[in-house]
Amino acid sequence: MVVDGGTVAWVGSEGAAESYAAGVDEVIDLGGALVTPAFTDAHVHTTATGLALTGLDLAAARDLADALDRVGAYARANPGHRVLLGHGWDESRWPGRRPPTRAELDAATGGRPLYLTRADVHSAVVTTALLALAPGVEGMAGHDPEGPLTRDAHHAVRRAAYAAVTPEQRAAAQRAALDHAASLGIGAVHECAGPDISSEDDLTALLRLAAAEPGPRVYGYWAEAVTGAKDLERIRDLGAVGAGGDLFVDGSIGSRTACLHAPYADAPAVAGTAYLDEAAIADHVALCTEAGVQAGFHAIGDAAVAAVAEGVREAARRVGLERVRALRHRVEHAEMMTEDTIAAFADLGLVASVQPAFDAAWGGEDGMYARRLGAERARTMNPFAAMTRAGVPLALGSDAPVTPLDPWGTVRAAAFHRTLEHRISVRGAFNAHTRGGWRAVGRDEAGVLVPGAPADYVVWRAGDLVVQAPDERVANWSTDPRSGTPGLPDLTPGLPLPTALRTVVGGRTVFARPNE
Repeated sequence: MVVDGGTVAWVGSEGAAESYAAGVDEVIDLGGALVTPAFTDAHVHTTATGLALTGLDLAAARDLADALDRVGAYARANPGHRVLLGHGWDESRWPGRRPPTRAELDAATGGRPLYLTRADVHSAVVTTALLALAPGVEGMAGHDPEGPLTRDAHHAVRRAAYAAVTPEQRAAAQRAALDHAASLGIGAVHECAGPDISSEDDLTALLRLAAAEPGPRVYGYWAEAVTGAKDLERIRDLGAVGAGGDLFVDGSIGSRTACLHAPYADAPAVAGTAYLDEAAIADHVALCTEAGVQAGFHAIGDAAVAAVAEGVREAARRVGLERVRALRHRVEHAEMMTEDTIAAFADLGLVASVQPAFDAAWGGEDGMYARRLGAERARTMNPFAAMTRAGVPLALGSDAPVTPLDPWGTVRAAAFHRTLEHRISVRGAFNAHTRGGWRAVGRDEAGVLVPGAPADYVVWRAGDLVVQAPDERVANWSTDPRSGTPGLPDLTPGLPLPTALRTVVGGRTVFARPNE
């Protein structure tokens, strides 16, 4: 491969490459290492990911007592922090299956302000001192006097907590997240920002940092419903590529705020929360389409996904189906899909920005989905194969810090889905995690290593290259040498994942593994 500046100039056989060798500035012999396009993580919260990497992460807490011990140790180790920030508790994994109470957290922190998000980031537990920083929160929807906060109450305490993060802390967190992404072979991330998630300052600071320093490319989305020209102008002024990302139609399964047609199996009086109705969805998509701006939504539950499909359908009736299709409006997560909503996504040209690691973390007969929804509904979650067969474009991501940045692990989770009929091939998942992310931002020429494409690539230390497909008939054909199907690393569960040796973005090395 010949790279000229930030672009791939030529790709061909080793013998033909000799004719280029005399005219290039540098020749690098990779010694048989694998080279692939860089990954694109299509759903990331960069600052929150960096704070989790550098701060209090409870993902590994064994039980409630362990979590409280970690909170106390972190508070003692960081006496100068105005607000203690943490992430990752998941009571569904603990014996007793309950979150920490406010009184327990007050005791663990010595009465200091603490904001601690659940693994899905759709609820949080806080201390009494943090509530004092968000006046009026007790009267907001989603407030609980002892338990986790959801909805408006959660958004209010999140704003209060993040307001205490200094610009220096924020930059350090963003840099830590992007450096970590580059070390994993991620060359681009889609930042899903918004007024209920971060702040305008957070997004613009991230975009400035990414433009000024070597690292992954950052494409920003701003999750605020468009109601007129001023909203569209703000999207452009922020430097966002779209009015979407986590524009919430509903919440999450773990926090029981994902909007369902039928109640939760473990909470028969609860069917989730609807934040946007079909009319608001239609207005948002129609206004964005007329302005040539990509729109998007967060939708997880079957009722929320159906509302998006109907709302976008109504927008297409207003402004024209082809105009809607051309902008590739996005839906983040799209977990509880039916035959009807899959068909609607395909017809409307909607991109499904999905997170296979959700299934790895919470799927299966004994997983959190089964406890929340019942086994029958849990088996329908994240039907990647049916979506792919119908022609729904997939873009893979992590939703970090909800699940970790882990591109090969994400591909493995899609290819070895806990529900057999939802599995897709390793090649299909890999394409959705590389080229799929670029297509989701309207760049069809990128995410592949061909002349004219951006020189975003990764050099990997990997084992044997194989072809892995979920269907025996496909596997038998694609492993035949006559098919010409290129191999990829063996991602069979239990085997080590490839290691990034060098990550290159725009022809510039942004990560090089020491001593390699």
